[in-house]
Amino acid sequence: MLLRKCQSATILRLVIGLFCLTASATSQTDHEAAASRHHNIGEYFPETGFYQGLRIKDSKPLIRKQSPYQLIEVHHNPHFGRILVLDGVLQLTERDGNAYNEMMAHLPLMQHPNPKRVLVIGGGDGYVVQEVLKHESVVHVDHVDLDEDVIQVCKLMFPWGAVWDDPRVKLHIKDGAAFLDQVADQTYDVIIQDSSDPWTHDEIGERVDLPSSVLYSVEHFANLYRKLKPNGVLNIQAESLQIPSDLEAIGKWRDLAFHVGFVEARYASIMISTYPTGQIGCIVAEKSAPLPNQEELMRKRFASICNAGKATTYYHPRLQNSSFDLPFWAEKEIYGRGLFDSVCPSEGLLRDDSRLASGRSLYDGSLRLFP
Repeated sequence: MLLRKCQSATILRLVIGLFCLTASATSQTDHEAAASRHHNIGEYFPETGFYQGLRIKDSKPLIRKQSPYQLIEVHHNPHFGRILVLDGVLQLTERDGNAYNEMMAHLPLMQHPNPKRVLVIGGGDGYVVQEVLKHESVVHVDHVDLDEDVIQVCKLMFPWGAVWDDPRVKLHIKDGAAFLDQVADQTYDVIIQDSSDPWTHDEIGERVDLPSSVLYSVEHFANLYRKLKPNGVLNIQAESLQIPSDLEAIGKWRDLAFHVGFVEARYASIMISTYPTGQIGCIVAEKSAPLPNQEELMRKRFASICNAGKATTYYHPRLQNSSFDLPFWAEKEIYGRGLFDSVCPSEGLLRDDSRLASGRSLYDGSLRLFP
């Protein structure tokens, strides 16, 4: 099943008329005609009062298909191109889908010195798989998704639709957690969990757990850890730090990663205009510290990708470090206030912060804010 890559909150499928396109003298009939030609695909978050929508000129989708799990639509916008929408929620656009999908793939793959076997859970649109295949070291990709109809629609409607024809890719139409249970331990170099949101909120703001919440449980995190090789790298979709409940969850998921055995877990921020608040992120967790010459290896591998005519449009090697640099308030919340005692002693920041009790923080137990 393809994922809602943005925090779902209360999802409003708004097919409504927008804004007068003429002066105030425009007749009601003209308003109604304009409304019939324009509508929004949008989401509302009662937690923050935030609403974001994308205007669609023609209310008729390019394709509409009801799968056993969700309503699948592809719309078109002159600026963003083709837009994948599931159950009324925007999943990706041709214009800015590069941001999320390139970062989900290249951050963990570049963090691994020589990734060969990769598992992608979710991401039924195929964009992450396309980016994984740009790495010449990759010899096998297991792609697991629940909704085959999403895959068939994306094969037809998006320019990367041929990714599943690559002989390195094996597609499994299955539940991601169930598939993982059947895999031998230490199978993969990299696992990318492009999962749907673990919860939403109802109309009065109450949290409602969704089926994908199992993918954020301690049992599943432990399973992900076991299926990775000793130097394996995990990347999971980790919501937006701009939404309070998401920010709280990011810290908890990072704690879970340490609890099951990862030596590091860091949140990377991604700018993407069509996701709520214009930002989403992921948590990259590692079973071992990187090699001393890791940065040089990254530069060479990225040059190889570019020289092969497969250059990225959002990701570049400097983001391998800079995407983990967050606003001061976010780093305090995620990594623990005590990390900043040496920088802002006047704040009286706590040295015994619970997040630091294990001594695990950014490889060497300290966060270097400045060179």
